[in-house]
Order: sequence, then C-alpha cells, then structure tokens
Amino acid sequence: MKEGIHPEYIETAVTCGCGNSFTTRSVRKELKVDICNMCHPFFTGKLKYIDTAGRIEKFQNKFAAGSYASLQPDKKKKKPAKRAADS
Repeated sequence: MKEGIHPEYIETAVTCGCGNSFTTRSVRKELKVDICNMCHPFFTGKLKYIDTAGRIEKFQNKFAAGSYASLQPDKKKKKPAKRAADS
C-alpha cells in the first residue's frame, strides 16, 4: 500500500437506536445506526415496522379515505370522433 493515502483504521463504538452498543473497526470514531442484529426482524423473528417519518400512517390514511385519484373510475366520457366524410 502507498504511504499517506489511506485513512486511519481505528476501533469504533457502534450505537443502535434500540440501545444496543458494540465495538468494531472502521475509519470513524463513532457510528449511530437505526437497526442492529438485536432488533432486526430477521434475527429476532418478530415482525416490527420501522416508521421514522410517519409514512405507513400516511399511506393507510390516504387509501382509507377512498379519495385517491388513480383508484377512482373515470367520470368523464369520451366523445365519439367526428368523421371527415359527414360534411
């Protein structure tokens, strides 16, 4: 490896949103993650929705109201095309 071009590889403290913390090695001193092996559904076997911005609730409210435009049938009827031979 060339000298002086690579970042320093140090011991890193990783902290999860669930409260779990562990150490590993990285180029950063500290990492904060949203999900880890202690709270991820694959490892825990429990289904858990992670909704950081209220997206699930917004989606459910939009479709519960029944006013979503693409689901509504077209109320406008198309007019038949005029024939050029009628004149």
